[in-house]
Amino acid sequence: MRLIILLVCITIFANAKEVTVEQLFNVQTVKVAQSSYAKSIKSYGFVKVDDAKVYDVSPRFSGYVEILYADTLYKKVKRGEALVKVYSPEVLKAKDEYVNSVRYSKNKGMIHSSMTKLKLLKVPTNEINAKIKNRNFTTIVSPASGYIFKKSLNNNSAFNAKKVLFEIINLDSVWVEVKIHQNQLPLLNKIDTFTLTSPALSKTFKATNSGIYPKLDEKEESFTLRLEVKNPNAQLKPGMYMTATMSQANKIYLTLPTTSVIRKNGVFYVFVVGEYEGEYEPLQIEVEVLNPDTYIVKSGLNVGDEVVNNALFMMDSDAQVNGLY
Repeated sequence: MRLIILLVCITIFANAKEVTVEQLFNVQTVKVAQSSYAKSIKSYGFVKVDDAKVYDVSPRFSGYVEILYADTLYKKVKRGEALVKVYSPEVLKAKDEYVNSVRYSKNKGMIHSSMTKLKLLKVPTNEINAKIKNRNFTTIVSPASGYIFKKSLNNNSAFNAKKVLFEIINLDSVWVEVKIHQNQLPLLNKIDTFTLTSPALSKTFKATNSGIYPKLDEKEESFTLRLEVKNPNAQLKPGMYMTATMSQANKIYLTLPTTSVIRKNGVFYVFVVGEYEGEYEPLQIEVEVLNPDTYIVKSGLNVGDEVVNNALFMMDSDAQVNGLY
């Protein structure tokens, strides 16, 4: 029975010119349209500390803790805020030398030398005073505003010169490192908008491109892109998971749905209305992928041109039979 039906169909195609492809397959058409679209890349990454915003507190003298003000991790501190009050024999000696040189020596060079020594020891300016009475203690202050991410002191601790006592990180700006597949690099060069979102926050963040790290992750075949984000309220915390959407500016393209284009031997074709009713002819065009559902028409068609949007494999077979390729 199936063979008889097939033979009947072949007979119809061979002998009945009045029966068209359009009638048999309900041919649908679509017009070339102008579409506004922004090409984009979507990727994922994590918030990282900006290396330029990391400050070590490492005194140039040894000493003993008298009062520990910065007594807890992740405490927020301001630039110039006292972190710890210490007794340091080296600083005490240097202060005494400065006071004595001011009081008893008229040698300006000696006075300047003793003051320079205190400055090089990073003694706070308000402690370099010849009239100060209590010279036994000195205060170590924060070099920047931020959060204490590391501390190596406890109450009554002793420390040596050069030891890192605190690590303070400023979060006014942070990095977000995202993965970029190597075949996305050409498009990345044309990207001008970077938007970040996090499942933990309803707010979106604008970022700037700080560059691609010059090393390929061989396992993932990807590069790492570093984005810089302003973060004045410290809403973004190191380690947070982020979604990055990287977009070009909107552009106008001539477009067709991918369902209306057929690829044959590396060449793209559409089918346009032929000379007679129900007749369709292949037309070679040049296209570029815009998104999974859409092609950009680069040449061969103009806005408003109408092409077939279904039954392309049947159209292809018919065109081969009639020698249209």
